[in-house]
Amino acid sequence: MSTVLLLRAPSQDGDRYEDALRSHGYHPISVPVLETVIFNREELAHKLSLGPVVQGMSGVIITSKRAVEAWCEAAQALLVADQNAHFSPDSGWGSVPFYAVGEATSVALRDLCEKTPAYSPRDIRGGSETGTAGRLAAFILKDIPADGTSRKLFYLTGDKNLDTLPRILESGGVALDPLQVYATQGSSTFPHDLSHVVENGLSWGWVVYFAPSVAEFVTPFLRNHFVLPAVDSNTDHEILKHHHALKIAAIGPTTESFLLQTLKLSVAVTARNPNAEDLSGAILQYDKVK
Repeated sequence: MSTVLLLRAPSQDGDRYEDALRSHGYHPISVPVLETVIFNREELAHKLSLGPVVQGMSGVIITSKRAVEAWCEAAQALLVADQNAHFSPDSGWGSVPFYAVGEATSVALRDLCEKTPAYSPRDIRGGSETGTAGRLAAFILKDIPADGTSRKLFYLTGDKNLDTLPRILESGGVALDPLQVYATQGSSTFPHDLSHVVENGLSWGWVVYFAPSVAEFVTPFLRNHFVLPAVDSNTDHEILKHHHALKIAAIGPTTESFLLQTLKLSVAVTARNPNAEDLSGAILQYDKVK
């Protein structure tokens, strides 16, 4: 049974990529490659303590669960400070709508209400019907009052947000007060996690790349354990005595292009569409032919 290394965190409730590969007789192993770091803790806590009214905000935009986690962390710190000062806050955040991208973000916001009620929303809008930034922006433009009241929204961002949402909203007369509250970076535990799975003595066959940014981070660590096929290059047979040779699969053409042009790696297969079925099918078809 050939082992497939998936460079991504597995889903908690059954992973579709692992399931699809198992159905074709492979042994998939997912290794998380990214971690989230909270940014601007003190500034976020300060804004939460002021409340929306003082800052002229008529709502909040939350685009991911990571932004909810940053809000929760800041709110919990404020609650501890409030308790130490024997102070019961009325922050006012429950009086303005929170606009959420996607159902997962909405669920995270509802959970927030139980953890930090004094700094949490009571009015969550969007969700499943606003699963993209563009859809949320259109929803907000229809939803926000046009009667002369404040049209400024507090906008929590990460380090990789596109300009789709702010561009649409600002063209519609809605002002944003953006604050980056998290960033995504390479996992500090990836080298250790990779070494751990390699030490299990498995029969390795494939590695699957899911994003260009991940590829650049993980490839040097992969080379410590595996032989990765290079473009227009023959593998040193001496190296093969000490390292497993892997075939490379890419989730889509953007990742494939980065692997070929930037990292000079030879890609065996690229999924026709970025989903579990097409990826596993492409790997299976390649192995059948070869």
